[in-house]
Amino acid sequence: MQKRKLRIGIVVGEVSGDTLGAELMRCFKEQGVDVEFEGIGGPQMIAEGFQSFYPMDTLAVMGLVEVLKELKQLFAVRDGLVERWQNNPVDIFIGIDAPDFNLRLSKRLKQKQLPIKTVQYVSPSVWAWRQKRVFGIKQNIDLVMCLFPFEKAFYQKYQVPAIFVGHPLAKQLPLSNPIQQARQALNLPEQAKYIALLPGSRRGEVERLAPLVFGAAQILQAKYPEYEYLVPAINAQRFEQIQKILASYPESVRTKIHILDNQHTESKIGRLVMDASNIVALASGTATLEAMLLHRPMVTFYKLHWLTYRIMKFMIKIPYFSLPNIIAGKKVIQELVQDQANPEILATEIEKLMNVEVAQIQAMQHLSMHKQLISGDTEDPVHAILQLLAVR
Repeated sequence: MQKRKLRIGIVVGEVSGDTLGAELMRCFKEQGVDVEFEGIGGPQMIAEGFQSFYPMDTLAVMGLVEVLKELKQLFAVRDGLVERWQNNPVDIFIGIDAPDFNLRLSKRLKQKQLPIKTVQYVSPSVWAWRQKRVFGIKQNIDLVMCLFPFEKAFYQKYQVPAIFVGHPLAKQLPLSNPIQQARQALNLPEQAKYIALLPGSRRGEVERLAPLVFGAAQILQAKYPEYEYLVPAINAQRFEQIQKILASYPESVRTKIHILDNQHTESKIGRLVMDASNIVALASGTATLEAMLLHRPMVTFYKLHWLTYRIMKFMIKIPYFSLPNIIAGKKVIQELVQDQANPEILATEIEKLMNVEVAQIQAMQHLSMHKQLISGDTEDPVHAILQLLAVR
């Protein structure tokens, strides 16, 4: 009798999740597992044969207050997926990051008593804030796949099944990242001085944070005319949005800022831009991990709706919000939050990184953390998922 093909549902909400999803799909193929994937994916996953029922951008909403505007659409997408998998269940559902959406989707699948195992790949930041979510995870998630060892230790305290799989990028990215290679890939002159400006990949982030980075560039341009600025745009919509915001700045600033659009399915433009730059200024998120693994000196920032920030401020249990600082357990990069995230302070922090000695110290700290992430005892995610199915 012919063996039935394994069916896996996956939902991702942004570029970093798309990268992890595509890598996971490749791992299944490399291990010879006959499997098909469906749900919500991005261009990298679709290039690997993924069937996406909704655009990935549908879930690209950040913050507590901001989500309220999109609730109706988010509920419709969730209910649409549940209905599909009620009629034709997948064997397993893997939510990659996007915890506010994916944990609710897993809960609904459990409530419907569907024969679907649930996995959360990339732990929500329960160790940092809203720690009571761990009880919902224990009830609705069959396995958490953690990117960092300290996350597995946290779940063990609550008897939640969790494994440390490591971050694929830590293994993929070499311990040496010559700046010249990235510049050649982007057709940039090797001797120029570049500062990468990354205001985020979501529409709302760009709207809030592009004026911040362009304002900082305007201040620095007057003082350091030798520097130019690179801004990645992950798709045509972000390219158009960034261009529109930049159009309101003086021509002397506009000529120094180059918006680079994504040219391949793997959405690598952000990584290439960071790799090609002397200094990186970026919105907090997974991209800070990439910049760390590229060993580039950086400053990170974030700005939320004022009410979201006030609510979150009382929930956060750790002193840092950026991954490099959390991994290090100390402040290795500057974090600018809310009122501190203004053009003047950002320009000052970027200026500090123009000092060669300061930049080198930070780069060496990044290299040390990179080595730490690849030296841990990681487990194979494919093996863990197949084991979970065998238990059923």
